[in-house]
Amino acid sequence: MTACPTGIAHTYMAAERLAQAAESRGIDMKVETQGSIGAENVLQDNDVRTADGIIVAADKDVDLSRFAGKRVLKVGVAEGIHHPEQLIEQVRSAPVHEPGGAAVASSAGGGRERSVTYKALMNGVSYMIPFVVVGGLLIAVSLSLGGHTDPSGGLVIPKGSFWMDVNNIGVIGFTLMVPILSGYIAYAIADRPALVPGMIGGWIANTGSLYDSKAGAGFIGAIVTGFLAGYLVLWIKKVRVPRFVQPIMPIIVIPIVATTVLGMCFIYVIGKPIAWVFEHLTSWLGGLTGTSAVLLGTILGLMIAFDMGGPVNKTAFLFGAGLIATGNQTVMGMCAAAIPVMPLGQGLATLMRKRLYTGQERETGLASLFMGCFGISEGAIPFAAARPAQVIPANMLGGAVAGAVAGVAGVKDAVPHGGPIVAVLGAVSGVPMFFVAVVIGTVVTALTTVTLVDIAERRRRGVPVVGAGVADAEPALVPVGAGVSSGSGEHAVVAPRAERGSTPPASGSADAGPAPEDAPADAGADILSGYLTERTVKIRLDAPEKEAAIREMAELLARSGEVADVDELVRTALRREGQGTTGLGEEIAIPHAKTDAVMAPVVGFARSDEGVEWGSMDGTKARLVFMIAVPQAAAGDEHLRILALLSRKLMDAGFRERLTMAEDERAVLGVLSEIR
Repeated sequence: MTACPTGIAHTYMAAERLAQAAESRGIDMKVETQGSIGAENVLQDNDVRTADGIIVAADKDVDLSRFAGKRVLKVGVAEGIHHPEQLIEQVRSAPVHEPGGAAVASSAGGGRERSVTYKALMNGVSYMIPFVVVGGLLIAVSLSLGGHTDPSGGLVIPKGSFWMDVNNIGVIGFTLMVPILSGYIAYAIADRPALVPGMIGGWIANTGSLYDSKAGAGFIGAIVTGFLAGYLVLWIKKVRVPRFVQPIMPIIVIPIVATTVLGMCFIYVIGKPIAWVFEHLTSWLGGLTGTSAVLLGTILGLMIAFDMGGPVNKTAFLFGAGLIATGNQTVMGMCAAAIPVMPLGQGLATLMRKRLYTGQERETGLASLFMGCFGISEGAIPFAAARPAQVIPANMLGGAVAGAVAGVAGVKDAVPHGGPIVAVLGAVSGVPMFFVAVVIGTVVTALTTVTLVDIAERRRRGVPVVGAGVADAEPALVPVGAGVSSGSGEHAVVAPRAERGSTPPASGSADAGPAPEDAPADAGADILSGYLTERTVKIRLDAPEKEAAIREMAELLARSGEVADVDELVRTALRREGQGTTGLGEEIAIPHAKTDAVMAPVVGFARSDEGVEWGSMDGTKARLVFMIAVPQAAAGDEHLRILALLSRKLMDAGFRERLTMAEDERAVLGVLSEIR
């Protein structure tokens, strides 16, 4: 089984490499691909039953329960591309996958696969994201359309109104996001038996009243309970029990024991320090009133931005809200300026440096911007959960700046709420400086985030890790879920990008024979469903660098008569390159665009004698360049199908050689006609 976060190029590259390696050794192998199109060539029960072993080359979580009782080797998808022969040898001695088990053998080469911790975290984030987006947007809409300011109650929605019902639905989404994060972290570690203790543990962590705290532990507490639940279940699975008890272990014994132990541990052991911190932070802040406004604003901003709804955030918020009744509205003004900075800053970061984020993360960024306008700081949680080392410091720096600026300017807020919405509704005095504070804090957060994320990405490119290829790169969120709130999917998830392009030379590939010397005039009629024809083939690509090459390829596609706007096609393809190179390595590049600048799907091919620097990880210049353009209405399965067909066939070294040696356009079409 092969699967990559994007579910396109590398999924099929690994499948082809493994199939070639098995065929060269006379071994019967069936490969299931779990790509963006969906599962193909699915392994049936009989396939699994008669198999000597199962190789799972995947960079996302896949269901292994159907492989119970078989030898299972779990590696990253890059291992399937790079070392298929070794995997075939290693699977013969891989351990047997136990029913309900999550741990399976990894390749001896091991460093290519993401750590269990990373994959578990991204799995939780990907499932959490939809809850954050749905809950946050419904709350924001209900506040903006049905709310009004009330000095005693902040932004108030009339009880029993339609907008109160909308708000309540949004609150449910927000309430569920924390246990979902915790539950799916645990699920990724220890499979289904860990789901219940993980979710219940997350709910407990987010319900401060259970351990005498005025605020729950928020998403940080959920991460803690998720990992505790996952590893606790793994430990319980190792306990030997009588045979008659084994059938009920995963559905009764393990969930009950793990849930009880984890819940009691959080309430009586972990929760008490959280409550203690909450109380003492409140007392400490009380002692700071009357000191420098800059200092107090900075501290409040740091606290607001730290955990976005957790105990530290709630301490600062409730401190400011409590002082409103005493007539001191300045402290709440500092908090109100810091509250929207995190979601606004993270949303702005996804717009500033799109290539650093997956498609799902960019969509979450737009939702985060909207939530920030309504003072919903939780909109930044998916980014903080996926990249805590980069996002949390950036959030805190921006929050501190916003709080300090508001403190110096004497901004006041008469209601216990924050964000631009309170200024629009007239609850803030000193509105111009309030917006100055918010804007400065947002820009600081965004700039710091993209700087730290870019540094982390550059460091990761220096090591052999796997990630996105020709499709939109994955997450780090994933995305997490991918979506995690994921969203998921291609991650995916905060997906890893360093995989792109690093493909070694094929070995053991059989030459499929010489190219036809005299291809018929309509040889290209059925190539890639007729989207590639002699009119869109060029023997010599003249452009010396990538941008010029993409323009030359776009003009080549225009020969088909299906391109309505060449300039827009070029701009779209270049924007795609900005998200991550489409250079696959092996001297191959497949730029592609989804745009209504084309009226129907069209594919072009050109060869470059000198090669074009395309940013491939293996350092090779692109000499074989395919360009795919599809209209938005056809950008789903058709786009992915074309990429899958090309990715598979281009793994054949003999095919690439024949394509390179073809003398003219007709001979090229003869070679390309092998792609079906």
